[in-house]
Amino acid sequence: MKVTINITLKNGVLDPQGKAIEKALHSLDFNNISEVKTSKQITFNLDEKDKSKAKEQVKMMCEELLANTVIEDYEIIL
Repeated sequence: MKVTINITLKNGVLDPQGKAIEKALHSLDFNNISEVKTSKQITFNLDEKDKSKAKEQVKMMCEELLANTVIEDYEIIL
């Protein structure tokens, strides 16, 4: 089963990389953008047929390693 995890910063957490990208785009005269935010995407194959078991395993992976749940939210797509 293919797994995709999208990890984003929680609302209110500063995103210096997003700000740097926004400033760089403005310097290139792309002035019609704002509030640039960066994120991570992790994809992998999981050898599990049961969708609920897979989702529980991936949730544990996110909670224990893949996402910093203090400052990041994550979305699991199976």
